[in-house]
Amino acid sequence: MKRLDLILSERELDKLLEALDAAGAPGYSVMRHVTGRGRSGSTVSEGMEFSGLGANAHVIVFCEDALLPALRSAVQPLLEYFGGVAYTSEAAPLL
Repeated sequence: MKRLDLILSERELDKLLEALDAAGAPGYSVMRHVTGRGRSGSTVSEGMEFSGLGANAHVIVFCEDALLPALRSAVQPLLEYFGGVAYTSEAAPLL
C-alpha cells in the first residue's frame, strides 16, 4: 500500500480533489491552513492564520500500488501549472 502526500495552495484544492476523484482515489484526508517554509521562502505568520493568504492544504491518500500511476497522471499537470509537491511512501496498516 502507498501513502501519497500532496501539499499545494488552498486556492487549487477543489481542482486537486476533483482530479483525485476522477482518478479513482478511494478517499483522502484534507488539512487546511498549512503554513511553513518551502522553495518559495514563505514562512509561518500570524496573518496567514486569520486570512488564509498564502496558506496551503495537505492532502493524504492511501491507495493500492496499482492506482498510483493513475493518481500521478491526474495530479501532475496541476502541480506543474500551479505548483506544489507530492511524495509517496510505503504504508502498512497498524492493525
